[in-house]
Amino acid sequence: MTRIALFPGSFDPITNGHVDVIRAGLAMCDEVIVAIGQNPSKTPLLSVDQRQRLIAEIADDLGGAGRVTATAFDGLLVDLARERGAAVVLRGLRDAADFAYEMQMAGMNAAMAPSLETVFVPARPANRHVTATLVRQIAGMGGDVSPFVPEPVRAALSR
Repeated sequence: MTRIALFPGSFDPITNGHVDVIRAGLAMCDEVIVAIGQNPSKTPLLSVDQRQRLIAEIADDLGGAGRVTATAFDGLLVDLARERGAAVVLRGLRDAADFAYEMQMAGMNAAMAPSLETVFVPARPANRHVTATLVRQIAGMGGDVSPFVPEPVRAALSR
């Protein structure tokens, strides 16, 4: 039986911390679906297509080609999990604030889909301070984001 994990987020842009979570997911599961949430009230820096292409390129670099896919969604995560046959939700944790929020989300998801397990992946110390929001701000002001994102993302942001 194939064990499938969902890793939801905006990934605008994907950061080194996100890559760490994908790497952990590949160690635990046969397939990782990076679920790109769409929020119509936000204007993203990168299009969904750009984010999907970057995720595919990064997956290849991780040796996860064929095991990591990216899909956009705008509904409930539990519905996407049922649709894709996922048994695991991957969530990265940087700090206590992330933990408090993610515990609430895990509880709500478990209430709606009891068989869906949430697995928390702690951020490595080098990535605990990195957020996509801060990366967008630094890139928008012409700063160097290379310590915070994979090379394909740095190149895309510099364009």
